Amino acid sequence: MTPAWTLAAPVLLLVASNVFMTFAWYGHLKVDRGPLWAIVLVSWGIAFFEYWLAVPANRIGRAVYEPAELKAMQEVITLVVFAVFSVLYLGEKLTLNHGVGFAFIALGAWFVFKGPL
Repeated sequence: MTPAWTLAAPVLLLVASNVFMTFAWYGHLKVDRGPLWAIVLVSWGIAFFEYWLAVPANRIGRAVYEPAELKAMQEVITLVVFAVFSVLYLGEKLTLNHGVGFAFIALGAWFVFKGPL
């Protein structure tokens, strides 16, 4: 039997890493000034910390998940983190189209976890 921590640690680390990566990729959209090279360097610096979480998440997760499962999990986590970020930080509205599109991606992840058909 797999310990609960081994199952949960990759998920928690991927959530944390995605928060960093979402800020690295999209946080600068609220910055109205500054040279592009500075924005890129700041984003790169934020992404550095994302790697410190994502790499261990995948190494720990490999003990209990297949690589395709880890990737599918990461994509769904990315969408959830981005949706929350988009609404709370960027002030965007999520539409039915977003929900349907995200649901299709989540359905794809479900098929990855379902195993051979």
